[in-house]
Amino acid sequence: MFLLLTLITVAYLVVVPVAKRSAEDLSALMVVSAQTWAELPPQTRPDFERELALNHGLILTKAEPPLTGDVTRLLIYLRFLQESLTRRSGQTVSVHPTTSADGADWFWVDIPVNERMVRFGFELARFGPQPPLAALIVFTLSMMLVLLTALLLVRRLTHPLARFSRAVDEVGRGGTPSPLPETGPVELSRLARTFNHMVLQVRELLADRTTMLSGIAHDLRTPLARLNLTLEMLKDQANEQLLAEAEQDLEAMDHLIDQYLQLGQVLTGDRPETIDVREIIDRCVIDARRMGTDIDWTPGAPCLLTLQPMALTRILSNLLQNAVYYGRGNEVRVECEHTEDVCVIKVLDRGVGIPPAEREAVFRPFYRLEPSRSSATGGSGLGLAIAQQLARFHGWHLGLKARPGGGTEASVEIPVKE
Repeated sequence: MFLLLTLITVAYLVVVPVAKRSAEDLSALMVVSAQTWAELPPQTRPDFERELALNHGLILTKAEPPLTGDVTRLLIYLRFLQESLTRRSGQTVSVHPTTSADGADWFWVDIPVNERMVRFGFELARFGPQPPLAALIVFTLSMMLVLLTALLLVRRLTHPLARFSRAVDEVGRGGTPSPLPETGPVELSRLARTFNHMVLQVRELLADRTTMLSGIAHDLRTPLARLNLTLEMLKDQANEQLLAEAEQDLEAMDHLIDQYLQLGQVLTGDRPETIDVREIIDRCVIDARRMGTDIDWTPGAPCLLTLQPMALTRILSNLLQNAVYYGRGNEVRVECEHTEDVCVIKVLDRGVGIPPAEREAVFRPFYRLEPSRSSATGGSGLGLAIAQQLARFHGWHLGLKARPGGGTEASVEIPVKE
């Protein structure tokens, strides 16, 4: 329908006016040529006729015998030509078709001049355009082009959607599909990017859950076994040392369970409030100093931020505990720098440092640089994992890098929100 309306509009606004203008020009040429021919001396008329045939494709002869037949073709151009000739000559003029011996289509017109008739002939190719045929060709080509364009657009849209549907089905079955290409239209590219990020998060969540369950089973098995053994021994005798060990095992279990709960509820927190970051650092430094390590912390200018204090407290407490433990008694330093855009809190130690290849791995749950599971040589491997997930959830950046002169520099970057 759209193409049909387009063709009708083009026909009435372009084709018809051009055809009328062309018919007017040809009729004017015929009338002027007929008058000129009638006024020329007989000996010069052949030259004029030859020039007219060569330059304009018109055959000029005497009007004899009379023409018969009428226009039967659906050529709107000939209708316009008849109307123009009739108007210019003041008499009814008709266009008569004939077919030559070689099969060419010719048209003949008798024009009255000075009480006599002058006949003009021209081939169909003289005016060339055939609006019905041209309209049919244009309509057919337009339909083909529209169909081809529609097929290409539909394929471009449906192919990524089909691939996306298969990937979603694979995720629903518990699988992990390959990343979708982030190309094509903006909406599909954004959808693919979001889906890939979601799949990555699901993969990491499943891996963390599996590791967490394995770690829980491993870490709780030993203290539970010792506790059961102690209880069996208490049936025969009450030993204070055994009771103390049982209490320590229970405390270890309580500590592990507390860390598991922190990791499982990492996305929940207290309400945001505007607070001076120096107050949070002060509390964390005071708690860390109780471990017997000298911590260098000098509060600078106030740094007011709107955040969840408990989340930042958990992160800084973990970083300070690690710095004190791995610093092996060396001084630990805390710095706080802030600009209009970001607040950076640094915890610096003089320990053995973290190998570059391990700096990302230490943020994974239950990952430890020391491979044993003994509590005497390290924690459970959840502290940095909890700190990293808390930082990501609040839009902060937690990073580790080597400190010049030895040791590790842990930093928390907090964007300043207006």
